[in-house]
Amino acid sequence: MNRHPGGEAQTLYLLENIEWKKEMKALDLGAGEGDTIRILKSLGMDAHGVDLFPRGSDVETGDFLHLQYPSDSIDLCISQCAFFVSRDQKNALSECWRVLKKGGFLLLSDLDTGNLSEMAEQTGFTILRQEDQTLLWREYYLEAIWNDSFCCEEYKILQKEYKGKKLRYTMVVGRKE
Repeated sequence: MNRHPGGEAQTLYLLENIEWKKEMKALDLGAGEGDTIRILKSLGMDAHGVDLFPRGSDVETGDFLHLQYPSDSIDLCISQCAFFVSRDQKNALSECWRVLKKGGFLLLSDLDTGNLSEMAEQTGFTILRQEDQTLLWREYYLEAIWNDSFCCEEYKILQKEYKGKKLRYTMVVGRKE
């Protein structure tokens, strides 16, 4: 099973929305097993990733709410299906803003209560593209339930917390101007 909605195809789709270059310094936030890092490296990027509980050799232990990277040092921040679980999307966006160089890109696909793009804009990002991908999330979630995946427990808790609010899955592509 993919570790985030859309798997590798979704990662490549996010990248199609920017002018990426070999040797860009990329950071995967909530990197898990490191699948996205390996994709980015295969494209020639200098890719790194952090996760609270890394499950892959390419992933460093780290909290994307408190990144151990210098300001203005990263060309590309990517996160798929992780910011929402942190329960502090605003701070996660602020950390991306801090570590990104001017002209750097934010590639994000995540659960959204309806204000993810607005939060990114308030942080200072120029939104290049926004897309509702809720159907992708539903497909992923149903597969996870069917396979009794570990990810479902976290989302059952979130469902109770957000009961009555409409959750969607949104792709946001932004740039630090």
